[in-house]
Amino acid sequence: MDFYRRAQEVCRRIPRGKVATYGQIALLCGAPKCARQAGYFLGHRSGEDIPAHRVVNARGYLSGAAAFSHPDLQRLLLEEEGVPVSPEKTVDLKRYKWNNTMEEALSLLEFFERNGI
Repeated sequence: MDFYRRAQEVCRRIPRGKVATYGQIALLCGAPKCARQAGYFLGHRSGEDIPAHRVVNARGYLSGAAAFSHPDLQRLLLEEEGVPVSPEKTVDLKRYKWNNTMEEALSLLEFFERNGI
């Protein structure tokens, strides 16, 4: 299993206007205990085709700001997509969390198997 390639694909599938948590990324990659590894990946990602701004911690906090070129870039990108960020730099997960379906999870699994990742 190539965790980083899987995480890249999972992140690409987060819908615009929604957020996912590091733990959710890890779970969808098939490695539920690797939330920190997902954070590491996003902090050291190569290429800008990954919507890393859509990933927050388990409490909805924008903990990845250090990975962006500007401290407020993650907030600005989320707000541009219609996701409000509180003054405490949190997102309402009840309203904006991507609640992926079983079909989406199975589609990812099929993609990983088909592509050998």
